[in-house]
Amino acid sequence: MIKLKIPIPLNEITKLKVGDKVLLSGILITARDVAHKYMIEQFVKKDPSGADKALFNRLNKYLHEGVIYHCGPVVKQEGNKYKFLAAGPTTSIREEPYQADVMKCFGLRGVIGKGGMGENTLLGCIENKAVYFHAVGGAAALIAQSVKEVIGVEKLDFGTPEAFWIIRVEDFPCVVTMDSHGGSLHKVVQNQSKEKLNNLLGLK
Repeated sequence: MIKLKIPIPLNEITKLKVGDKVLLSGILITARDVAHKYMIEQFVKKDPSGADKALFNRLNKYLHEGVIYHCGPVVKQEGNKYKFLAAGPTTSIREEPYQADVMKCFGLRGVIGKGGMGENTLLGCIENKAVYFHAVGGAAALIAQSVKEVIGVEKLDFGTPEAFWIIRVEDFPCVVTMDSHGGSLHKVVQNQSKEKLNNLLGLK
């Protein structure tokens, strides 16, 4: 098991290969569909200004050489503080149109989710020296135990699942399934499955 601290140095990311089991510790930010679309429209397609620029700077503080987590958490408010009750990964492929550009915009070193991502994100991992970490689906309450502190939240008006939650995690368990060298477990599985299906159907 490899233990990594966020922000993750370049030399640590490039050491990682598909299949490596990792425990992440540090500060990461959750972002789903609405958040990714917002980042593209406000940070990538134009130079942010005013309130958008201020938000970019607050997010960039943690995302530069950091990690985005595809997660729509279940959150409980306790006074002025928040606590994660469930923090399972959401399906990552929905962010495929956005992810490579977001990686480049913030200088991300990692993306956490489930189900894998496509060719554009894999190219983004190569070009930006980043990896895709696969988290275990169906273990939302267990994963929430690794969330030790909710540091803050941005764009709560997007709704609880879609907001940017800034969280501190300790020993967050995940597996590298896309690496910075072009390795993709998802691509391997897809090709193997296609080959087996063709064999079953009698196709060459």
